[in-house]
Amino acid sequence: MLVRSMLITEISRPDLPDWDRHEKVIHARDHDTGLDAIIAVHNTRLGPGLGGCRFHRYPDFDAALTDALRLSRGMTYKNAMAGLALGGGKSVIIGNGRDMRGAEREKLMLAMGAAVQSLGGKYVAAEDMHTNEHDMGVMRGVTPYVCGLPAAQRKGVGGNPSPLTARGVLRAIEVAVGGSLSGLKVAVQGAGSVGYALCGLLHKAGAQLWVSDMHDEATRRCRDDFGAVVVPTGDIYSAPVDLFAPCAMGAILNDQTIPVLRARMVVGAANNQLAQARHADALAARGILYAPDYIANAGGVIFVGCEYLGAVDEAAVVAQVDRIGETLREVFDFAAEKQITSAAAADELARARFSAK
Repeated sequence: MLVRSMLITEISRPDLPDWDRHEKVIHARDHDTGLDAIIAVHNTRLGPGLGGCRFHRYPDFDAALTDALRLSRGMTYKNAMAGLALGGGKSVIIGNGRDMRGAEREKLMLAMGAAVQSLGGKYVAAEDMHTNEHDMGVMRGVTPYVCGLPAAQRKGVGGNPSPLTARGVLRAIEVAVGGSLSGLKVAVQGAGSVGYALCGLLHKAGAQLWVSDMHDEATRRCRDDFGAVVVPTGDIYSAPVDLFAPCAMGAILNDQTIPVLRARMVVGAANNQLAQARHADALAARGILYAPDYIANAGGVIFVGCEYLGAVDEAAVVAQVDRIGETLREVFDFAAEKQITSAAAADELARARFSAK
């Protein structure tokens, strides 16, 4: 099904620094529903490009396009290192996903499903920032190329990937710390669904928490439930902690923030944490151990990817998520052997996997 009023145009922007030989990038606009979306497919050598559908307000079109390009490339590397028979893709709906509700939102999601369908299976959508299971279920009404579905619409494992994303980050933190988490001081940036779930796991493990978020209700919840210290958003980088866990937007490790970090480790759930590749060197120069984001945060995509691929054994999927710690250890060992940064090591290992096909 294609929405009659939809206009789909292909994008080619090799002038942008984040254009990385993407296989297919489209701009979908629908006058009737107000849909304004970008779908970026980076690489499908291992399988269809799976990645979340983000519903976010951007300052301009190029900012949205850059986000889609960076995120889709990251999904190629993430899915390869997670051992999934899937490539990398991502989509962004330009708008305020926190406030749009009801019938208006459902019509928009039907239009987005039609845009996904137009790619004929080259891209598989899942929930992401400001989208949810219900949205995916609505999109499923017009396209089979979607996962992270409500229970009534799926046959095997699946559902909300946030708890599994948090579980994978916890496994990565355990490897980075190399011992007990009891008494570990952790700054969590972003207390949304993943950040909140991670706070719960860290609290249970005996860690002390510092939390920031743009939305006061999110930080209050962490304060009330886990005894977290609430920190203004601009002060989270300099919080007096052992480990910094970014769980919100990307590009937050940059020339302004790295010099003020007091944490000696960075392990979080946010995508594309490094503003530029050189910032991995900046972290290393300060002696800060960095867990490459797409290694640490792969739990959610493992969960929804296995759903799309037809897995029925949830215990086996959880066990695969738990192996994120082993994958991170492999990255750290490879980085030490080659005397390169952990980010460069992860990229080299990932490229070996998806380039071999």
